[in-house]
Amino acid sequence: MEVDFEIALAGNPNAGKTTLFNALTGSRQHVGNYPGVTVEKKEGVWERGGTAVRIVDLPGTYSLTAYSEEEVVARDYLLNARPKVVVNIVDAANLERNLYLTSQFMEMGVPLVLALNMIDVARDRGISIDHARLGRLLGVPVVPIVARKGQGIGDLMSEVVRVAEQGREWHASPISYGDDLDAVLLEMVAKIREASFLTASYPPRWTAIKLLEGDRRIRERGMGENPELCAELMDLVESLTDHLQETMGTFPEAVIADHRYGYIKSILIQGVMSHQFDAGRLHTSDKIDKVLTNRFLGPLIMVAVLMGLYQFTFSLSEAPIGWVEAFFDWLANAAGGVLPDGHLKSLVVSGIIRGVGGVLGFVPLIMLMFFGLAFLEDSGYLARVAFMLDRVFRTFGLHGNSVMAYIVSGGIAGGCAVPGVMATRTLRSRRERMATLLTAPFMNCGAKLPVLALLIGTFFAEHQARFMLLSTLLAWLVALCVAKFFRMTILRGEPTPFVMELPPYRFPTLKGLLIHTWEKTWRYIQKAGTVILGVSILLWAMMTYPGLPAADKAHFASQRREAAARYHGAALNRALAAISAAEAEKKLEGSAAGRLGRALESVSWLPGFDWRTNIALLGGVAAKEVIVSTLSTAYALAGPEDDGRPLAEILAAQPGWSPLLSLSLIVFTMFYAPCVITVVCIVKEAGSWRWGLFAMAFNTGFAFVLSTLVYRLGAAFGLGG
Repeated sequence: MEVDFEIALAGNPNAGKTTLFNALTGSRQHVGNYPGVTVEKKEGVWERGGTAVRIVDLPGTYSLTAYSEEEVVARDYLLNARPKVVVNIVDAANLERNLYLTSQFMEMGVPLVLALNMIDVARDRGISIDHARLGRLLGVPVVPIVARKGQGIGDLMSEVVRVAEQGREWHASPISYGDDLDAVLLEMVAKIREASFLTASYPPRWTAIKLLEGDRRIRERGMGENPELCAELMDLVESLTDHLQETMGTFPEAVIADHRYGYIKSILIQGVMSHQFDAGRLHTSDKIDKVLTNRFLGPLIMVAVLMGLYQFTFSLSEAPIGWVEAFFDWLANAAGGVLPDGHLKSLVVSGIIRGVGGVLGFVPLIMLMFFGLAFLEDSGYLARVAFMLDRVFRTFGLHGNSVMAYIVSGGIAGGCAVPGVMATRTLRSRRERMATLLTAPFMNCGAKLPVLALLIGTFFAEHQARFMLLSTLLAWLVALCVAKFFRMTILRGEPTPFVMELPPYRFPTLKGLLIHTWEKTWRYIQKAGTVILGVSILLWAMMTYPGLPAADKAHFASQRREAAARYHGAALNRALAAISAAEAEKKLEGSAAGRLGRALESVSWLPGFDWRTNIALLGGVAAKEVIVSTLSTAYALAGPEDDGRPLAEILAAQPGWSPLLSLSLIVFTMFYAPCVITVVCIVKEAGSWRWGLFAMAFNTGFAFVLSTLVYRLGAAFGLGG
């Protein structure tokens, strides 16, 4: 779609930015990554009255200082893309803190429109805001909205279009930082302008302020463009720093922050904001938190919420999963009826349809899980989970921010370890960060869900929700214990304090929930259609070639001739089916994958895994969903090609499978080597391939010992073998 211009949405985390983005763009949005980084980039299109606007949803940030990749991405986009308008979403109930980012936008000179969100929450808290006066004092349009209800959004976009049509140039609104800093800033700006130092990318005063704030990226870029001038400017910064240390005992960045807040305060006290205090009154969120974050009731409620999530997921997904499985059975039979016998038919039916279909069969379950998670996240409850678990995490040598990394990784089943590992960037201590990113892959990510759902649904069908809850609690317990082990050995050090913001409770909008659910489900489907498809085809080839030796082919041909001479009618059909099954089994066992699986049986017998399971687990290193697709392909190749039974029925009928074996496999799948993409992410975040290799070796060894204990102790106590 051709658009008239581009705008950006920016604001603090939890200010309602994503809610506004979803309300404006609906389904007309797509998600990718910013070039060269792993930060998510969301774009969408808003269209009204013949005007089409591309909207870019910037990462949520509290500031534009380069402390995190998100802050760098946000400011680099603004400075390089130069959108027509920046819509700054601010939380009306926390106006002073939110306007800190606004002041930085004004210093940058961006054409700004302020969206004063959650004005209803502010009103409930006794806060009254004169948005018209605020706009006059700031010199920017201010529009009150309630994004989750859709109130004021039309007025906001009308103002955005009006500002965009004005074609306003970027014009900085400087803030005074006191005599000492202002004098140095003037000198630095003069030198920057004279030499055109970084002026092609940044406003001169903004560059000077960043150097005073100690911005490493700006300094590095400056040294690359004009090292002599950059060194001269840094000498001015150093002299100012020494002067401030001697006279005030502070640093330039602290003075800058103080004056920004002072500027904001001077705006607010000019009749912009007033409070109506009621000493006996609690905000709605505070009242709810008295129960949900209670020291004793809070954890019990949290477990009940998780149990409810799993009960909701399994109870509603059973019928849709059956429909999807029936569709792929029909598709396999249809393809098998059209294609001639041979490798092409085997590839399409056993390798592609059975393999990928085995994973896509769990899409209804995944979708419902994502829907429940989106509700918990958008409502503000997940932040409370992090708050409650902080004390527990400190006991195990971790930081409160580690909680969110665990949750994102699948701490409440359905996440992904890749963004979970990246979420550890918020941890200041490297030791806590390393302990978190090495143990985050232990969580039950969305890739493990099909495996867990298959095994639990097959062998523990009457208690699916309970077993899923127990697997979640086990993942947390093991991750924390391993983190404690790391913090006591290779990552020793003191814990750092934890402070976090609890957003107000909100009732999520159905539109927002559906968008979040579809985004994550579509990524899962894309993964099945790309990575898992490719791995399934590769594993099919490994399970098909080199094929049966000539002697074995002659042996089975001889058996068929003997059966034809001895039996007739139904008896002959049964005999031929048994010979075909034995031939398929022999062929699979003699394939490249079969030989590798058999070789691994020399150690895999300890946790009870046979050669087929070994093949599936090797494929699971690429992506955990491949375990399901590989088992589907392995049993399809080893059985009649027209066998349309679901994999669950096939496993339940296999003599070697039992509830105890499934428990052993569940434990191993939960904790063995992270998928390849996660390993690459660990390497990037840790800065060394050694940590990626360590994660693969340690996790696999640990999972092997744990699953062996489960299987052998269970067998010793007579729980099955």
